[in-house]
Amino acid sequence: MIDIEIEDPAWSEALPNAEQLALEAAEAATAEGGLTILLTNDATVAELNQRFRDKAGPTNVLSFPAPANPENHLGDIALAYAVCAREAAEQGKPLAHHLQHLVAHGVLHLVGYDHQTETEAEEMEALERRILAGLDVPDPYA
Repeated sequence: MIDIEIEDPAWSEALPNAEQLALEAAEAATAEGGLTILLTNDATVAELNQRFRDKAGPTNVLSFPAPANPENHLGDIALAYAVCAREAAEQGKPLAHHLQHLVAHGVLHLVGYDHQTETEAEEMEALERRILAGLDVPDPYA
């Protein structure tokens, strides 16, 4: 089961179908397991970033993998509206496409992918491209 919580109304105002877009991206990124997606504001993501990563300020997406559990809950991801909207504008892409990219990226982190090395980054980006192509979202790295 994929739960989507829209905590910041800016998401719904900018993207009336934000919940559906996030759901489609999460489903495309994983075939099994449940997760929670929180569409929130920069302040909440900054607080989570400080508390769990000891880093100041908001970031676009945070992933919190769950420990092994009988319900197969993969974990939680949180996205900061203003950071995501600013990045989309700076990159000249629709917010909808950026949302789906970041949801897919976050879900891949939940299932064990990372981008700490060049090899890991190439593998993860290739998966993101494939997932997004299935959603008719252009290559975010082009």
